[in-house]
Order: sequence, then structure tokens, then C-alpha cells
Amino acid sequence: MTSGTTAYVLAAGAGRKFWPFNEVRNKTAFPVANTPIVRRLTEQLLSAGVQRLVLGISSQDGSVRAAMTGLEERIWFVPQAQTDGTASTLLRCLDAVPPPGPFVVAYGDVVTTEETVQSVVHATQEEALGAAVVSPLEAERAGNWITISVQNGALAGFAGHGRGGSHRLGGLYALRPEIVPALRANPGVMTHVPVGGMPAPEFEIAETLAALTDRGESIQAIEASGFLIDVDKPWHVLLANRSVLMDMSDRLGGSSISTTARIHDSAELSGRVILGPNAEVGARVVARGDLWLGPNASVTNGSILEGRCLVGDGARVKDYALIGGDTTLGPGSLCGHGAEFTGVLLDGAYLYHYCELWGVLGSKVDVGAATVCGTLRFDDSSTIHRIQGRPEIPEEGANASYLGDYSRTGVNAILMPGVKTGAYSCVGAGVVLYDDLPSREMVLLKQDLVRKRWGPERYGW
Repeated sequence: MTSGTTAYVLAAGAGRKFWPFNEVRNKTAFPVANTPIVRRLTEQLLSAGVQRLVLGISSQDGSVRAAMTGLEERIWFVPQAQTDGTASTLLRCLDAVPPPGPFVVAYGDVVTTEETVQSVVHATQEEALGAAVVSPLEAERAGNWITISVQNGALAGFAGHGRGGSHRLGGLYALRPEIVPALRANPGVMTHVPVGGMPAPEFEIAETLAALTDRGESIQAIEASGFLIDVDKPWHVLLANRSVLMDMSDRLGGSSISTTARIHDSAELSGRVILGPNAEVGARVVARGDLWLGPNASVTNGSILEGRCLVGDGARVKDYALIGGDTTLGPGSLCGHGAEFTGVLLDGAYLYHYCELWGVLGSKVDVGAATVCGTLRFDDSSTIHRIQGRPEIPEEGANASYLGDYSRTGVNAILMPGVKTGAYSCVGAGVVLYDDLPSREMVLLKQDLVRKRWGPERYGW
């Protein structure tokens, strides 16, 4: 094995909070801006100078392996017999592929900037025992995270799902091999919790770092540059997608148009355009923001794009479809004939004939004609979601709809604000869906019909 920095990417969790999108893939393999999260992260690590990647995998590991296609020579996969926490997953990876020196640890569901990844890789050259990326809590609910305080540039005051602290841990670490004994001494539960806290029995890296700071060791804090999103729940996809598209726009120098791409003279383009081979912007199209079209993708016949939009390879937007800003359309997807959509649409999904949706739609979702989702409640409040029985109000995307992979709807179905449908589910024609629909379940409308004799005699003939 050659020398150089090793990064251990933890992608073994079951992602139960990510339902309904954890049914057919590991959540780290979910695409954001049409790139699997774990693929984007590993490419950033390689670009920052990492020489070797070690991936801890378990649940839905095939999706993680598929996401790494083309990088196999740089990766060691370490299957996990059990998934009992980040510290134990890391230990198994370290035992399987020992690091030659300081190393990076990255949670595979983190979406962040190139600069943040570069800063944690650079920290492996420092003398400190460890360093951790942190993100301010101003726009977060502290009780949802492992929080810390930053004092003199170092971590202090760990609290698992506490209400204090100025920052949360960001799932990116630079560590030295000397930390391994402390990892082995992890008690298997987060003891640094507030009075009355109920931590799950889990080997968490944060508990090891907290124990080290208790002993006087210094773990340096690295402030995240720009956004840092832990994609843990379905609505985090919307936040991550918007953040990545904004970052892509910030890095654009100008338009780039393939010699085989086509733009009709009547198209109105107010942003920059990045057009791949054989991409097409057709007649009467209006694009009000930066636009990326993959190879063979097309936007045609009066369609309107209201802001930044990424259209995947072979995807089609046509016939006066309306696409909202900060939207990603997956490869081979279709939005046509008056369809309106904002959010994230995965590969092969099909929206047609006056449907109106905002949210996240999984692979090959088939949306029936005139299916709509409600986005505003009569009480003007946000929908309360239940994650493994725990009530939660998302700060963003609370009233969006979340349709699991390979699900479908019938004509005139109505999805009320915040509703989720499971994978392989079906919402029948005319159904008004008020509650989440479990995976592999169909709901149909039952109506009572009243039949009476009727005819001209009723009018006196």
C-alpha cells in the first residue's frame, strides 16, 4: 500500500429517518443535483489530496458500490456485520485497512463545499490529536443534533441532543492514529447528555471526542465554509439540492454550449446555460436562471423555468411545463403538457397533463393526470411530521410531498401538505391523501352511488 492520506467514509447506516427513500438504496447513495451524495463527497476528498478511500458499508450496500463505479481502484470496501454506531464502524475499517498516518473520517451523508473538505484534509498535517468540522446553530434546532461549544478554537461542552451549545458537529474529522485506543474504549452510549436525556445505545464518535476533551486533550474546531448539510430526513434533500445548485452557480464563469446543442431563436434565456451534446432549448422557452442541460436533454415548446434548473441526461421538459427555481430533474425524466414541478425529481419519473407537485419524487414515479399536492394549510402553519414516532416540524419543506421510489398516483389524486408515500405504493384515482401511505400499499376511493329513474317524463312530457 502506498503512503498518503486515507479517508474513511462511513456509509453503513440503515437511514430509517430517511423513509421513504431508504427502501431501495442506502441514503448516502441518494442523488443530490443528480450525483449520489457519497460519490460527490468522495470526489471532493480525492480532489483535496486523499490517496485512499475506505468505505464502511452494510445496508443496501449495492447502491453504494454502484455509486462508486469507476473509482474501484481507489476504494477498499469494508462490509459491516452489524451497524451499531459510527465509532465501531470506523474501528472495523481501521482494523481492515490501517492508516499509515493521520487520516480523515467522513460521514457518507454529508453535503458540503469543496473548501470545507479541503480544510479537513489539510488538518491532517497539523500536530493536534484531532480536528472536527463544526457548523453554527443559528438556523438549526439544537435538540436535533450533538452540540458543542467552541472555546479558543477547540471543542468543548459536548451535549447529545442538548439545547445549548453554539455549534453542531459536521461529520468530518481529521484524526491521528493515537486516537484508536480511545475509540476502543467507547462505552457504546452517549453519556454526554442533559439530565433526563435518553441516548440510544450506539457507539458514537462524538462520545470518544468528548471523553478526550474531558481528559484535557485538544480537538480543534474547523468552521464549515459555506453550507454543510447532514442529509438525515427527506426534507434535507430540498435544502441540499438548493445549496448545491447555488454553489454551482457561484462557480460558473459563463455559458458553455456543445457544438451539437441547439437553442431556438425565440427562446428567452436570462441566465447562463451549460448545454451538453445534443441538448436542445426549443421554441418559446423561457429560462429565468442558470440552466444546465445534460446530453440529449431538452426543454421545448413554451416551457418555463423560473430559476436555477439542472436537467439530467435525456430528460425532457415540454409542452408548456412550468418548473420552479432550484429544481433538479433526473436522467430520463419527463415533465410535459402543462405539468408544474418544483424540487427534486429522480431518474425516469413521469409528470404529465396538468399535475402540480412540490417536493421529492423517487425513481420511476408515475404521476397520474391532474395529480396535485397541497402546499398551504388553512391554519397557515407547518405540517408536523413523525420520524420513528417523534413529532418534528421541518424548518424547510414541511408542506412538500415526498413520493417513494416506484410509486404511482391515479388521475385527480390530491396529496395534502407534507404527505409521504412509500416505495411501491399506489394512490388511487380521486383519493385525497391526508396521511402517510406505507410502502407496498394501495389506497383506493370507495364511493356510494345513488341511481334513480330519469328522463323527459320528469319534465312533464
